[in-house]
Amino acid sequence: MRGRVSRLEQTVRRKPSRSAGLTLSPFSPHTSHTPHTPSSPASDMSYITAFSPDYATARNRFSTSALALGCRLEAHSIEQTGPNGEDLTIDVAILGNPNSQKIVVVSSGLHGVEGFFGSAVQCALLEERLVSWNPSQDTALVLLHALNPYGFAWCRRWNEENIDLNRNFLLPGEEYKGSPAKYGDFNAFFNPTSPPSRFEPFLLKAIASILRYGISSFTSTLPVGQYDFPQGLFFGGHRPSKTYQILDQNLPRWIGNASDVIHIDFHTGLGKKATYKLFIDDPPDSQSTEWLKEKFGADVVEAYKARKVTYIFRGGLGSWCKTKFSQCNYNFLTAEFGTYPVIQVVAALRAENRTHFFSPANHPSRDWTRQRLMEIFAPADESWRNAVVSQGLDLVERAIAVL
Repeated sequence: MRGRVSRLEQTVRRKPSRSAGLTLSPFSPHTSHTPHTPSSPASDMSYITAFSPDYATARNRFSTSALALGCRLEAHSIEQTGPNGEDLTIDVAILGNPNSQKIVVVSSGLHGVEGFFGSAVQCALLEERLVSWNPSQDTALVLLHALNPYGFAWCRRWNEENIDLNRNFLLPGEEYKGSPAKYGDFNAFFNPTSPPSRFEPFLLKAIASILRYGISSFTSTLPVGQYDFPQGLFFGGHRPSKTYQILDQNLPRWIGNASDVIHIDFHTGLGKKATYKLFIDDPPDSQSTEWLKEKFGADVVEAYKARKVTYIFRGGLGSWCKTKFSQCNYNFLTAEFGTYPVIQVVAALRAENRTHFFSPANHPSRDWTRQRLMEIFAPADESWRNAVVSQGLDLVERAIAVL
């Protein structure tokens, strides 16, 4: 979840996906949108097995399939370990000419636990959709697996410093300081300093807070990000994270002198279940927005000023990438796939965060908060998993085609 809190009502319309292994070279662009029913997969293929049970399995699967396909593979350690003592790494697979003018970047797991879905799309790409793909000399694909390997491995949305990485990529001149005006007022509700209980009347407390401060105060405070409460939700950090450092040092090398880039960053947790929106930071009347709507569909591309709830936040990966690579046409798409209602998402995040900081090692909340967070961001429902992976694969194919 990127942090948007508006309810997204439109149903995504997608063209049915191709069968696994039937990959075109080059990919043919979709030119129209036809109805897609979210409750069923868009093809006869099942993508349930694309999901891995844990980070270690996902990482091994990604690396193995990338090497089998002939990708150049890199591993960048964040110098942390997982539940079984395994090294936690951001893995990068590159397919195509390293000096390409046109590059599609696909990233997963910026928000840790959301990596179960993003990794599933990347693994399905490597294992099925890209098997017979022959990229042209001016096109390359860069897959960034598990940008937050700590959150992925330990089933958290945040990293090892409790940082929301999509609030950590500050631009030159910005400081890791400050919070929304009312965050302090909401802090006791957002971040209680005690273990959570299954029986807490969260909804009633949320309603009471909204009635006291107003819905606009609520929605313009929580998701915006803050830099003053290290144990609080949506903490942006006090310094550049390890992920920031790795991308800052290496992304220029992976992008090279490309003239055109489409970057798809996969997320879950916001919007109507089993559908997606493509959030962009471009103004709604800009040429880039019109181009993206034409290529990806006006019903799914949503510019920041056109959203029902508008707020300004700092530290987003998309804005950072566009600023860092201002010399090229860098289009950043936050692909947000819906799971559960926003109030359930916030409740799960709040409970897990309380457990992380305030529950003893053997407290029962350790299990149920983790299980709830997993379900919120990677639902076990087979129809959801089939639908979203199929849509994610079609989205990557479309990006390759339009370049």
